[in-house]
Amino acid sequence: MKLLFPNGEHEPVELKLGTTRVGSAAGNDILLMAPGIAAQHCELGFDGSNGTIKVLNPANSIALNGRQVMQETAFKPGDIILFGKVGTRVLASERMQAAAAAARKEPEDDGRTRVRQALPKFVLRGVSGSTFGKTFALVGTMTVGRAGECDISIPTDEVSRQHAKLQVMPDGVAVEDMGSANGTFINDKRVHTGMLKPGEELRLDTVRFMLVAPHLEMQQVAKAAEPVVAKPAPAAAGGGGQLKWLLMGVLGTAAIIAALWAAGIVKF
Repeated sequence: MKLLFPNGEHEPVELKLGTTRVGSAAGNDILLMAPGIAAQHCELGFDGSNGTIKVLNPANSIALNGRQVMQETAFKPGDIILFGKVGTRVLASERMQAAAAAARKEPEDDGRTRVRQALPKFVLRGVSGSTFGKTFALVGTMTVGRAGECDISIPTDEVSRQHAKLQVMPDGVAVEDMGSANGTFINDKRVHTGMLKPGEELRLDTVRFMLVAPHLEMQQVAKAAEPVVAKPAPAAAGGGGQLKWLLMGVLGTAAIIAALWAAGIVKF
């Protein structure tokens, strides 16, 4: 597996077999000189197929896909790990990608009908803080908060343990504040209950999300991809007649000038 640091805090790292040490002290395999990074922050294990995060000190801030890591936890390609406030994305190595491609070969038809996975009606897209760039599919009724048992867990001190409740409705998401300390906001307006529509912003103190409707985005992309056929502009009433008289006038003037030149009256 490979670690990619989008903000450039470290060059990409190909995880070696065994243990990779992360911290701010010299001698670590991944040296991160940033606030909130302990001298010996954590250890990453890799056996060639699976990766694990080992917490060296409970006080060290480590989050996996938005959830605080408190004990040894497995991670996989596609996951996002936060060391303090330094984020990294886990990528599959070329060898792992080749193995995954081989495993994805079309299986033989066994006669069963395969059910296509439907897109979620609404998705929350993180636009700030530790949730930046992450997406959370909304299904039914879900809770958002700092607690690990929340459906959407945000390990940030400004967010209450049980901050807000979200319920998917036909035309948006119903939002209910659950007695949070710092408030729940829709488009910067504090609400106890409210309706969040696609394209609008949900804010839990400083953590902000945008509500996205994937099916609407796909329709817009498909519409934008349609070829544009230019329609000929309609001719103005009488336009053909005006052009005819203009051409006749030009030709007539040219004939007169040619005749005067032949007679020696006009010289060029």
